[in-house]
Amino acid sequence: MTGRPAYRSESPAAVTVEPPVEGVARLTLDRPEALNALNRAMADALESALTRVAGMDDARVLLVGGRGRAFCAGNDITEMGEITGADAEGLARRWAAIMERFAALPQVTIAVIDGHALGGGLMLAVAQDLRIASDRARLGLPEVTLGFNPAYGIARLLDVLGGAHGRDLLLTGRTLHATEALRIGLVNRVVAAPTLAETATAWATEIAKAPREGLAATKEIVAAIRSGKPGGDPAAYGAALRTGAAARERIRAFVERRRRG
Repeated sequence: MTGRPAYRSESPAAVTVEPPVEGVARLTLDRPEALNALNRAMADALESALTRVAGMDDARVLLVGGRGRAFCAGNDITEMGEITGADAEGLARRWAAIMERFAALPQVTIAVIDGHALGGGLMLAVAQDLRIASDRARLGLPEVTLGFNPAYGIARLLDVLGGAHGRDLLLTGRTLHATEALRIGLVNRVVAAPTLAETATAWATEIAKAPREGLAATKEIVAAIRSGKPGGDPAAYGAALRTGAAARERIRAFVERRRRG
């Protein structure tokens, strides 16, 4: 451990950020009494936390999870029932921007899903680069059953799922078991619930062994392609070999191992 204390937002809808250990930092939604539902206070907390994470030069991977019985049960229904249409649109745009900020982080982000990930909670998971779920996780987009559409994240969902599976999730409102989510590609791994935290940490630590420059460059390329721009793969590759000390050193070490072998 680093010995540095975890950062906890001052907001009533707390978000905890733990500094990196072996290149792996953690962000935890900490509103367990409300199943980590998303409301304005949670938005405040996440915006502050994301600024902190973006400045962590020693973090290469970020684990994103929820405390308690759920990853995130979605947008807070109580708050939704109290806001006007104009306010709802503004809040949805704010949440869309928060999801984009997760995608724009230089760190590889991994959603660690235990319990429910519904509505905005599922969109939060989809905003991460990778997803690991426990075998008791349940995922879905129930908005259509309540008479409205998901407020943000549909394009990213279709990027992850695409085709019939994405439309099924959007138009039926049904909840998927983790094993079906794995089968259709919504999550990358499913493990037994008691091993979720340990397995997620091990996976993140393995990814974090790679130099930060290569991870960040690859994320930027994927984001550019997703937005319809050229990825810039050759230029980024050339820059890494031209100016990237970590890449050069690893290539030399690889060649030396082959010569010795």
